[in-house]
Amino acid sequence: MSSVASPQVPLPAWTAGRGELTVIRTRDGRSAVERAYATSPLRLLTPRNHGHAAWIYTSSLGGGLVDGDHLSLDVHVGTGASAFVSTQSATKVFRGASGAGTELHARIGSGGLLVCAPDPVVCFADSRYRQVQHLDLAAGSGLVLVDWLSSGRHTCGERWAFDGYRSRLRVHRQGRLVLHDSLALRAVDGDLAPRLGRFDVLGIALVVGVPVQSHAEAIVTRVAQTPVSVRADLLLAAAPLTGGGCLLRFAGTSVERAGWTLRDYLGFVPALLGDDPWARKW
Repeated sequence: MSSVASPQVPLPAWTAGRGELTVIRTRDGRSAVERAYATSPLRLLTPRNHGHAAWIYTSSLGGGLVDGDHLSLDVHVGTGASAFVSTQSATKVFRGASGAGTELHARIGSGGLLVCAPDPVVCFADSRYRQVQHLDLAAGSGLVLVDWLSSGRHTCGERWAFDGYRSRLRVHRQGRLVLHDSLALRAVDGDLAPRLGRFDVLGIALVVGVPVQSHAEAIVTRVAQTPVSVRADLLLAAAPLTGGGCLLRFAGTSVERAGWTLRDYLGFVPALLGDDPWARKW
């Protein structure tokens, strides 16, 4: 996935859904949701699990983002706490001239862990989507983040048929910028389908911080040792980050294939959470 600079475009008047989430470590060593607040159309679900981490799923009323929707979520993972944040299903973006957008701002306290692994974004034909993610890690904390999108409803004849997709990811560790990743896919720059060829999924997986340092190193080594075959169903590239961690990029021919690979490469996550959040997904 290449990084492309995005032009400055005035934002429309959004229909805002705002959420605040705070996860703390309890006296018995488990993590609990201390605060979960959301305004329509954003919803926060906090199901129980068998592990020690808190699980939170986001959803939106209406089954997707309509024109003018903008969801913003602030997450605070306290000292020594662990949280898994995902979505109920794929983030569907319906068509519209103004577009829709989401923002994630997260702070991870000392010794804390955040695993943010939503389902892929699915942009319908003629839709526009903007996404911003800012994450700040304190000393000794860890982050696992998945960010991916599909070609759309290709079974309905909509394949890379959206008008625009823009994403920006910034990660700071102890106040120092360790990653700034930006992607823009715009129909105005040329038909997306032939440019992306046979691939129907693009994405990244970020692994950074003390609790996951050894796993990040293992991912970089594994990808480097994996041969690339002609017309492979999945392409992978992994790069180490300054100060520890890695960024895994992937392009796949199907959501299912990419999902299986992500679960394989992130197979260490269930042990960190004490339960497997992907047992019934992907």
